[in-house]
Amino acid sequence: MKVSPVDPVDAYLGPAIAHVSPEQKAQIAASWGIDRPAHEQFLAWAGHLLSGDPGHSTTYNAPVLQVLGDRIGPSLALAGGAWALSGLLGFALGLLAVAAGGWTDRVIRLYCYVLAATPTFWLAMLLLMVFSVRLGWTPICCAGPVGLPPEEVSFAQKLHHLALPLTALTLFGVAQIALHTRVKLAEVMQSDYVLMARAQGAGQWDIIWHHGMRNAALPAVTALMASVGEMIGGSILAEQVFAWPGLGRATVDAGMKGDVPLLLAIALLTTLVVSGGNLMADRLYTRLDPRMSGR
Repeated sequence: MKVSPVDPVDAYLGPAIAHVSPEQKAQIAASWGIDRPAHEQFLAWAGHLLSGDPGHSTTYNAPVLQVLGDRIGPSLALAGGAWALSGLLGFALGLLAVAAGGWTDRVIRLYCYVLAATPTFWLAMLLLMVFSVRLGWTPICCAGPVGLPPEEVSFAQKLHHLALPLTALTLFGVAQIALHTRVKLAEVMQSDYVLMARAQGAGQWDIIWHHGMRNAALPAVTALMASVGEMIGGSILAEQVFAWPGLGRATVDAGMKGDVPLLLAIALLTTLVVSGGNLMADRLYTRLDPRMSGR
């Protein structure tokens, strides 16, 4: 951000810059501490962070903790819900592809390949054009009706506004989980113990239920946990398209206005979430396959 052409003071002032003198701009920069060298600014930020204060957001003119607190709920509802739904739907599609085989398998693979090659923002814009503009089934933007205070938005209205961005982000995460599950399950279905189960008269779904699901769950969990970072990146684009008031949109606003404290805080929070996802995956591996516990 320090080598970018964005001037935080100019971005903060906007059209009012025409009425502000260079001396006043310098005073604003000094009050924010952005007139000092970059390493001094970073050390000052790190010192405040250790005391529990990640700084002040120049974009929203509010403490960074307040900005995060206001926007983390909508982001969890969107990105967290899409992450969980994409995992369940992708795992189910992977199982169905192997269990049904034939044209069902081909259609699911084609569907996953198309999804994997589709940019999130384009898919979001397409859904918005069809379901909001043409059909009028869903709202065009925001987390509630325009002009209605957040505390007055009902739960049904929140779900109505969440439906389309949640669908777009869920579809974004389905492909790789379904493909990983399909490959692993196809490998399991060729194993010797499955051949023995067939010889004993077990049916296709019975084999998948008792022998295939747990083995196929390992790569699915790996792909799901690895997709946490991608889901966060996808939510940034989806929130922009749907004007969703989450951390993704705050990230773009902060980048466009040179709001370094807010960007650093969001980057740190994202790092903790991704690291937590990887740690959770390690814990789940030993539950799915006790042989990985090392005992």
